[in-house]
Amino acid sequence: MKKRSDPYRNFRFRIRWNGRTVAACNKASGLAPSAEDQEEGAAGEAAGRFESRDWTAYEAITLERGVTHDPEFEQWANMLQDNYSAPGGVSLRELRRDLRIEQVNETGQTILAFKVYRCWVSDYQAMPDLDASSNAIAIQTITIQNEGWERDADVREPTEPG
Repeated sequence: MKKRSDPYRNFRFRIRWNGRTVAACNKASGLAPSAEDQEEGAAGEAAGRFESRDWTAYEAITLERGVTHDPEFEQWANMLQDNYSAPGGVSLRELRRDLRIEQVNETGQTILAFKVYRCWVSDYQAMPDLDASSNAIAIQTITIQNEGWERDADVREPTEPG
């Protein structure tokens, strides 16, 4: 068996939540932590001070998909609105979901995956601007905040027969 060494294609990926693949998702922004500079040292001692980077924030993830009859994005996005408008609201447990972003090879095998933790919807566009002179696909967009992510260590590089 030989190991694959060429780069994988960018357009082959899946987004999963609640144990299922989200239908028709065709674009996802990358995972990127944000660093904040922190000044360290004993109080009043200028000579012992240094700056360090603290990886405390995680950039929002934007998912795009063609408009479909699947209501999953809309139902999740509406939970946040319902939380503020209904007496008692929705629990944080219901609002937040763990996601899994998987990159797959040409045969559909997962070759790389990231677990994204405690995600919630911060922006949702159910329908794009409509333009009768365009022949582009109508795209829904959902922006998801998160509290961190990590590479799924259980995913191993597939080998090719040969």
